[in-house]
Amino acid sequence: MEQRTVGRSGLEVSVLGLGCNNFGGRLDEAGSAAVVAASLDAGVTFFDTSNSYSNGTSEEYLGRALKAVRDEVVIATKFSSRMWPGPHGAGASRRHMVAACEDSLRRLGTDYIDLYYQHKLDPVTPVEETLDALDDLVHAGKVRYVACSNLPGWQVARADHVARERLRQPFVANQSEWSLLQRGIEAEVVPACRAYGVGIIPYFPLASGLLTGKYRKGEPFPAGTRLASSPYFAGVATDDAFDAVDRIDAVCRDAGITLLDAAIGWLLHQPGVPSVLVGATTPEQAAANAAAAATSLSPDVVAALADASGGPSGG
Repeated sequence: MEQRTVGRSGLEVSVLGLGCNNFGGRLDEAGSAAVVAASLDAGVTFFDTSNSYSNGTSEEYLGRALKAVRDEVVIATKFSSRMWPGPHGAGASRRHMVAACEDSLRRLGTDYIDLYYQHKLDPVTPVEETLDALDDLVHAGKVRYVACSNLPGWQVARADHVARERLRQPFVANQSEWSLLQRGIEAEVVPACRAYGVGIIPYFPLASGLLTGKYRKGEPFPAGTRLASSPYFAGVATDDAFDAVDRIDAVCRDAGITLLDAAIGWLLHQPGVPSVLVGATTPEQAAANAAAAATSLSPDVVAALADASGGPSGG
C-alpha cells in the first residue's frame, strides 16, 4: 500500500488508516483483533484510536492486537476528552495531558505514541501551555509527533505561529470530518492546513455508511448497521443526502467504480491528505476499504464527483 508523509514531517503512514472507534463498542476483543489482522494483511500501517473510545478499551484492544508488530506500525491516539471527574479530568492543560498520556501508554502497552492528537478545542487552556507540554512529551520520548483534531482554521494558524515563535513541536496534522457529503471544512480548515503545511486526515469518509450503498431512501436501515443503532448517526440520512448519493452513484457507474472507491479515492486525490481513516467491523470490510484506497481516479472523475456532491456545504 502507498505510504505518504504527514504534513511537513518525516512520519510516513499508509494512505488508508484504520479508525478504531468501534473497538470495545460494536466489536469485542476477538472481533477487533480480526479487523486489525486483516488490515495488516492489506498493507495498513496506520492505526487511529483515542483514550475516549469506549473509555479506553479501544486502546487496550489495539495495543494487544499490535504487540507483535509494534515497531512496524504507526499508532495515533488522542487526549482532551473527559476521562475522569473534576476540573482536571478533561482538556488540553499540562495537568490533564501528562496524566492522560501515561494512561494511554499503559493501555496501549507501549512506551511511545507515534502521533498524539489534541482531540478537541479547549477554550480555557492557552495554546502556549498545550504546545509546551506536548513538546516536553516529545523530548521525553513518550510521543513522536503531535497533532490536533476538529480545530477551526484560525486555531490551526494560531497554533502554528505559537509553535514557531516558541520553538515548540508544531502540529503536523489536523484530523477533521470530511467526505463527499460533508465538505464544510473546505471553507477555512483546508486552506489553513495547506497554507501551514499541516496534513489533513479525514474521518467519517463514508458519511456513516451512506457512501457505501447499503442505505436506500425511504427504506428501513438494515439491522445491525450504525444508522439503525444510533439516532445520532441516523441524522445524516436526509433526503438531500440521499439525492447527492444518487448523483455520485451515477458518476461512479459512468466511471466504472464503486461508491466506496469514490468516497475514499476522492479524498486521497485532495492535496494535503496523507491518509483517510476508515473504520471496519469485519475483516471483509477492512479488505474492501484497502482495495478502494488503491483506486486511481482521473482528474475529470474527481471534478465530476465534487460537482455531484452538491458543493462544500454538502447535499
